[in-house]
Amino acid sequence: MAEGEASSKAARVSAQPGHARRSAIEEMIRVDHAGEYGAVRIYEGQRAVFRNLPHKQEIADALERMAKDEEVHLTRFNELVNERQVRPTAFTPIWHVAGFALGAATALLGEKAAHACTAAVEEVIDEHYRSQVNRLDQMGEKEKPLRDTIEKFRQEEVEHRDEAIASGAEEAPAYPLLSGAIKAACRLAIRISEKA
Repeated sequence: MAEGEASSKAARVSAQPGHARRSAIEEMIRVDHAGEYGAVRIYEGQRAVFRNLPHKQEIADALERMAKDEEVHLTRFNELVNERQVRPTAFTPIWHVAGFALGAATALLGEKAAHACTAAVEEVIDEHYRSQVNRLDQMGEKEKPLRDTIEKFRQEEVEHRDEAIASGAEEAPAYPLLSGAIKAACRLAIRISEKA
């Protein structure tokens, strides 16, 4: 092997950890941006059903409050997409429709089904964000601001899940089936959004 080839190969190998790290961060930001966008759309679908029903004011107010948290999360991930020059997922138009449809469909099934949707989504997000926080902990101080942002958002998602459960999520008709289907769909959306 020529000396120039050897030094070029060595440079490529030493650059890989940085490239792998950047790629991992881009995937995190892309999928989290997509997830927060989807969450905003789910709440929009639910609120579209409940907001004009006077006897559903309590759940409409709770959904409004949780939606505001998700909008803050989405705003921050919009900023991170721009700051880190991360390409958003190509599936945004699908998440736009699917999120709203999931929110509206579960709300049409009733309050407890809407809460079941929130509990299922937030449980998956808790697992997902917890995994990211663990990965970012291994990346050191440079990624501490991103790690702290994700951990803060994770705690807020857990609060949403706990509130949904306290409001009767587990009393929804066919709760195990409904919850399992929503969790499976969320996990699939995460895998798709990380890469595409």
